[in-house]
Amino acid sequence: MRKGGERGDAAGPVADDVALRLAAIVESSDDAIVGKTLDGTITSWNKAAERLFGYREDEILGRSILTLIPPERQHEEHEIVARLRRGERVQHFETERCRKDGSRVPVSLTVSPILRADGTLIGASKIARDISERKAAEAQLRRQSQRLATLNRVAQLILRELDIDRLVHTVTDIATELSGAQFGAFFYNVRDDSGESYLLYTLSGAPREAFANFGMPRNSAVFAPTFAGTEIVRSDDIRRDPRYGRNPPHFGMPKGHLPVVSYLAVPVVSGTGEVIGGLFFGHEQPRMFSEDSEMLIAAIAAQAAVAMDNARLHRDAQREIAERRAAEEAKALMLDELKHRVKNTLATIQAIARQTFRATPPAERDTFLARLQALSDAHDLLNETRWRGATMDDTARRALRPFHDRWSERIAARGPPVDLPSNVALLLAMALHELGTNACKYGALANDSGRVAVEWALDGAGRLSVTWQESGGPSVTPPRAAGFGSRMIERTVAAERGTVAFDYAPGGLSCVITLPYRLHREAAAVTNPR
Repeated sequence: MRKGGERGDAAGPVADDVALRLAAIVESSDDAIVGKTLDGTITSWNKAAERLFGYREDEILGRSILTLIPPERQHEEHEIVARLRRGERVQHFETERCRKDGSRVPVSLTVSPILRADGTLIGASKIARDISERKAAEAQLRRQSQRLATLNRVAQLILRELDIDRLVHTVTDIATELSGAQFGAFFYNVRDDSGESYLLYTLSGAPREAFANFGMPRNSAVFAPTFAGTEIVRSDDIRRDPRYGRNPPHFGMPKGHLPVVSYLAVPVVSGTGEVIGGLFFGHEQPRMFSEDSEMLIAAIAAQAAVAMDNARLHRDAQREIAERRAAEEAKALMLDELKHRVKNTLATIQAIARQTFRATPPAERDTFLARLQALSDAHDLLNETRWRGATMDDTARRALRPFHDRWSERIAARGPPVDLPSNVALLLAMALHELGTNACKYGALANDSGRVAVEWALDGAGRLSVTWQESGGPSVTPPRAAGFGSRMIERTVAAERGTVAFDYAPGGLSCVITLPYRLHREAAAVTNPR
């Protein structure tokens, strides 16, 4: 017995020490640890349980575990006991439990059986971990995801709308629904064609007649932050706001006004900082607008500002297009009238010339009429392009056409693509015609073997050079005096700040016309924008 007693004496302090250690661990745990019998009576309760559920140990010991379980979840307790009787351990079971003040707390439960030395099940130990923060974070993440999905749908709907009236109606309806407001309004600034600014509005959730008799909101203390774009105003009860009811003549809501208790107002501000207007929401019950709804409406207001900027740009672009179209039509009408008058003038000059030169040699008369025809052909070419100019290739071919019809195999014209302003196209057309006429009379086209080459090029200094080169014709000698054609070419080229060089070499006349092409291109771009 003594040995047995000695062994018992030695085991007793050890067992007591282990029990004390376990009690200390349970008491210092951050998790709520609750012991209970199989019938649900609470038998142990640590400090963490007191912090989590609000009951002191002396208040809860001996009471049923169902005290902590919401009525709709009490079936969970029966299921837990059944699993324990089957020898199972319940791990990380997420549920809700009740605090002393009646509030709910989300917890993660781990339930372990309590056994006698012989293995008989006599109760259970429950470890409850507060997961409120994690649940709140998960709920916030879900709300953010839902908000982003909602904003994405709203953006797809409103950003493609370019009609401002339809846009503000759509924004107001969507924002009113998503905020949970009883009714909503969008007051927004518009400018007419004269630049005058005025306020329009649209309503959602209420007939327009409900507001029509009260006029536009004035810049009162309540409305000022919204129309100034300085802040969002959200009130659980706007009647208790210190800014409310301070402005005459109504000192609050006018009689018969839509009932507004909960109030939310969000400014709509353009990317340029201009306050486009404001979204206003009301509800006759207090505390209807949450922080989440405020954030959602603020995001929709930002999208609405972008959409309205786009709609304004589209409207302005359409107006500019219409104005340009009208200007183009007026210009086309003017050009058609000019074309008609020029053709009539040239026809009149030709008739006068025939009458005047009736007694002159036919060659002189025909030369003059041919020059008029060359000028008429050049005008026809420019009329085809609405006097925006012509290409060098078209100008050369049109000017040489009277000669090319007879000597097509003996005239060559080539050069890079070059756009000419109208004044230069007329100048070169007349110059080439004079050179062609001279070649028929005295130069390379006066025999059966001569040839004419017309070439043009642009140099790095921004100059256009056009070279007329004759070969294979009769031997050339310098003229004793400049003729009409050479004088006309020199004077018209000089007027365009260009130069002309004639070379009367025996083997064939050479004429090089050089023009400041870059200067002409810039002038043409200003006077004839494409």
